[in-house]
Amino acid sequence: MFVLFKILLSAIVIGIVTEISRRIPAYGGILAALPLVSLISIIWLKIQGETGTDLSKFALGVLSGFPATAVMLVVVYFSLKHAVNLYISILMGLTGWIVFLVLQEAVLRYVKQTIMS
Repeated sequence: MFVLFKILLSAIVIGIVTEISRRIPAYGGILAALPLVSLISIIWLKIQGETGTDLSKFALGVLSGFPATAVMLVVVYFSLKHAVNLYISILMGLTGWIVFLVLQEAVLRYVKQTIMS
């Protein structure tokens, strides 16, 4: 039952942001850029009894995913600006996101190995 409540409340938040975006796209974009999913997730995790340590690890994971998300959004923005089909733009953005995450992980691994050596 709690899972259904979480889904419903999360969907309501997304619905509100979408409706604002339809009326005032710039404000909708600003709201969508807020870390709503991250904050909602942290709240749900806390309510479900996760420890502060787990919540901080989650927040760090979100933070490490931020650069790749920025790359994805830049790719989608420029693709749409150049009249690329929405779904192709999203696919290109997700590809950029995955590539960036892989490169980021490789760089971090290299840095860790260099520091440990």
